[in-house]
Formats: sequence, C-alpha cells, structure tokens
Amino acid sequence: MSLAALANGKLFADDSAAPDTRYGLFDGLDHRSSYGQGVYPEPFLVDDSDLETGEFRLDWLRTARGSDHTDILHPEIEYGFGQLTLELEAPYERDVAGGQVTAGMDNVDVGARYPFYQFVAGNGLFDTTLGAAVELGIPTGSAVSQNTELVPKIFDDLKIGKFTVQTILGDSLLFGPGEAGGVNTFEYGFVIGYDITHKTLPLPGVDKIITVAELSGETQLNKGAAGQNNLTADFGLRVNLKAIGRIQPRPGLVFVLPVDNNARADKHWGILTSLVFEF
Repeated sequence: MSLAALANGKLFADDSAAPDTRYGLFDGLDHRSSYGQGVYPEPFLVDDSDLETGEFRLDWLRTARGSDHTDILHPEIEYGFGQLTLELEAPYERDVAGGQVTAGMDNVDVGARYPFYQFVAGNGLFDTTLGAAVELGIPTGSAVSQNTELVPKIFDDLKIGKFTVQTILGDSLLFGPGEAGGVNTFEYGFVIGYDITHKTLPLPGVDKIITVAELSGETQLNKGAAGQNNLTADFGLRVNLKAIGRIQPRPGLVFVLPVDNNARADKHWGILTSLVFEF
C-alpha cells in the first residue's frame, strides 16, 4: 500500500472517529459550548442572556441627581427547560423629584430566550452563542406603569479565555395612553467580564470573582425625541460563593455613572446591589 493511501486511510479513520458535538435545530448548537455553564456573569443594568436552569434574584438600584432620587426594588425569577429560559420580573419604583413622590409597581415583565447557533473552537479558547429573546411588559396601572411594552431581542454570548462579552440588542415598542404610547426605542447593552478563579485568589468560601463593566443605552426612533440617546455605564464585581447544598449565592455590587447628557439629566450617580441565588 502506498504512503498516500495509508495517509488517506488514517485521515478517513480519524475523521470518522471524531465525536459529533452538534445538536438541536439544523445542528445549530454544540455540546461543548460554555452557554449555561456558569461562565457568564449575571448582568446588572443589562438584560441577562445566559441559560438559567433555576435562579432567584433581588436587586436594589438607587440613582440620584442632587436631592432628587429614584429607588427600584427588582425581584426576578428565572427557570430553564432544556435550552429555553423563562423569566418573571415584578419591580417596584419610587421617584422623588422636587419634593414630590411618585411610587408604584412597575410593569410585570414576562420573557423567554433561546439560543439558535453556537460555535466552539477546537481548543475551546473561543466560544460564542447567538440567540433570540422576547419580553412583554404588562402594565399595573400605577403612576409609573401605564403602557404595555413589547421587546423582541437578539443576543450574543462570547468567551475568549477568561474574558466574556455579552451583547444584547432590542426594539422596544410601547402601546397605550399618553405621550409614551407608540414610542419606539432601540435598546442595546454590552457586558464585559473577567474571571478571577479560586486558584488565582484562594479566598475562603469563594468559588470565583468576576469583575464586570457594562454599557446600557437606548435611542428613541420616533416622535419628538427621535434620535436622542441615553447611555449609562457601570462597573463593579460579582462574587460566586461556594454552593450551600444545591444553592449558590452570587452577590454583586456596581457603581452607576451617566455617560451622555441625556443620562446626566436623569442622574449624577447610582449604586446597584444584587443578590442572586442559583438553585
């Protein structure tokens, strides 16, 4: 047998023996993906895009501009069925402006997301997941919740070594009364994370620390404020603690800063504390 034939035979044998990692619709997904494996940090201001099999979360956000301030208490629960994640949010908002107080339950949000394509490099260094999501905000009729909101979205979760980049883009459509009814807004968010593992920093009870920086923005597409942008940044960290039985606490803290003039008109500073329980 010739060397060429032997080489061809070896190549054929190796190729046929290689495990098939593809699955899902049109083989779009990959079993080697880091999606849903606890690699991506839970974002703070930006919407979550990772697979969550079971999670309860409670956030408190305070932003202020002089003596005016806003407090948002934001409970959320997420549950996964296969690669599908369902979520339910019921935030409460209290605004103080010019000595006047406006408060009430904000929209009750229900949402779903699902990945449709994954690519994983052979050495595992590069890993990306593309997916789609939708969110429906149901008004409660309070002073801060008058309009129904529908937000279709697309997202990408990217891992390069210990760095992660999460991107989410959405189109917010408001329905209902008042000036807000009919407003169409392009929403976008970016989350950059870096893992500091227990091996690198062996703190007692800590699985890993993830430093986080985010950009969260929106651009109104129609009506009187068409073209106006509102961009906010935050930076801080999330700490994944060692699991207690099936439950893993993941506290986090970020400082919030306005980036452009429209954001500065709303707030001069902010702080967001977040407590996540994975179960």
